[in-house]
Amino acid sequence: MRETKARNYRWVIVSLLFFATTINYLDRQVIGLLKPVLEVEFKWTESDYSYIVMAFATAYAAGLLVFGGVIDKIGTKLGYTISLIVWSLAAMLHAIVKSTFGFGVVRAALGVGESGNFPAAIKVVAEWFPKKERAFATGIFNSGANIGAVVAPVMVPWILGIYGWQMAFLITGAIGFIWLIFWWIFYEIPSKHKKVSQEEIAYINSDSALAAESESKIKWIELFGIRQTWTFVIGKFLTDPIWWFFLFWLPSYFSSTFNLDLKKPSLPLILVYTATSIGSIGGGYLSSYFIKKGWPVFKARKTAMLIFALCVVPIISAKYATNVWQAVALISLAAAAHQAWSANIFTTASDMFPKRALSSVVGIGGMAGSVGGILFPFLVGHILDYYKKGGHLLIGYNIIFLICGCAYLLAWFIMHLLSPKMKPVNL
Repeated sequence: MRETKARNYRWVIVSLLFFATTINYLDRQVIGLLKPVLEVEFKWTESDYSYIVMAFATAYAAGLLVFGGVIDKIGTKLGYTISLIVWSLAAMLHAIVKSTFGFGVVRAALGVGESGNFPAAIKVVAEWFPKKERAFATGIFNSGANIGAVVAPVMVPWILGIYGWQMAFLITGAIGFIWLIFWWIFYEIPSKHKKVSQEEIAYINSDSALAAESESKIKWIELFGIRQTWTFVIGKFLTDPIWWFFLFWLPSYFSSTFNLDLKKPSLPLILVYTATSIGSIGGGYLSSYFIKKGWPVFKARKTAMLIFALCVVPIISAKYATNVWQAVALISLAAAAHQAWSANIFTTASDMFPKRALSSVVGIGGMAGSVGGILFPFLVGHILDYYKKGGHLLIGYNIIFLICGCAYLLAWFIMHLLSPKMKPVNL
C-alpha cells in the first residue's frame, strides 16, 4: 500500500519547537522560584543574585553569537540536539552546587546551552513556513516560553516541598532528554522528509524569492555592515532584558510586596505567565492577519509591534496598585505584550534575511538582547539593594517598572528610523 503523505506536517514541527521552548524556559525559571530559599541558604544579597543572573546572560550572549553560525553550518537537527543536551545537563548540575560561585558557573553553562534554542527554532520556521504564516508559527512555539513559566510555579514548589531544592533542578533538567527522542524521530528538513507531500513543499516555498535563493554561505561578520541587522539588534537589546526581569524578579516582587508564599503553587504567577501565552499566539496571529488582508509585510509587522509597545506602558502605574490582583493585571498586560512583540520581532529577521543567514542574524540579535540582559540585572540589583537598605523596596520596583514601560516605544522608534520599510537583504 502506498504511504499517504501529510499536507500540514509543518504544524507537527511547530509542536516540537513549542515543547522545546517550554522546557527551555522551565529550566531557566527554576532559580527565580527558588530564590527565597537559596538566598537564605547561601546568604545572597540582591546584588549577589544579580551577578548570578548576569553570569547566565553573559554566557547566553556569547553562546548566541556562536550557536547562530554553527546552526547555519551544521543544520537545525544536529544544532538543536547539541543545544538541548548542554542545557539539560547544566540544569541538572545545579543540584550539586555548594557555593554562590558554583551557581554562577552552572548558570553560565545553562546560558551557553539555552542560547541555541531560538536561532534553531527561527531557522526551522523559515525552513517550514512561507512568510505569511511565520509570525503565527513563531507565536505558537514562542508561547512555550510562557507555558514553561506557568508550569514552573506549580511544579517547582511541589517538588521543593516534598524533595528539596536539589531535586527541583534534577527533575526539571531531565525532561529535556525525553523531548530529544521525539526530535530525532519526527524532524527533518522538508526536502528530505519522507512524510511531507510535494504539495506542502510547494506551499512552503511559495515565496518566489526564497525558492530561488542561493545556497552560498555568508560570513557572519559581514552581517554587521548591514542596516537591517542593526534594526533587529536594537530591538532585541532594548526589550529582551524586560522579559528577563519578569522571569527572574517577579516571584521575588510578589513575595516581598504582597507576602506571597513561594513554597506553594502561586496563582498570581500562573495568571501572569498564562496571559503571556495568549499574547504570544495572539501577537503572531495579528500581523499574519494583516498580511492576509493584503497589507504589505512591513506595515503589518510595524503596526502590530506599535500596538504591543503601547500595551506595555500601563505597567508604569503598578506603583499605585493597592492589592496583588491590580498588580497582576498590569504586569500580565505588559508581559503578554512583550511576548506578542517577541513573536513579531523574531519574524522581522526572517522577513529581511534569507534562510542561509537567518540563524546567524538571530544569534547576533539574541546576543544583543543578552548584553542588555547583563546590564539590566546589574542595574536592578543595585536599585533594589539601595532602596531595601532604607526600607523602601517598593520604590525600587516602581523605578524599574518605569523603565519597562518606556523601553518598547523607544525600541520601535529606533527600529523605524533604521529600516522604515524593512526591505529584504540581497546577499
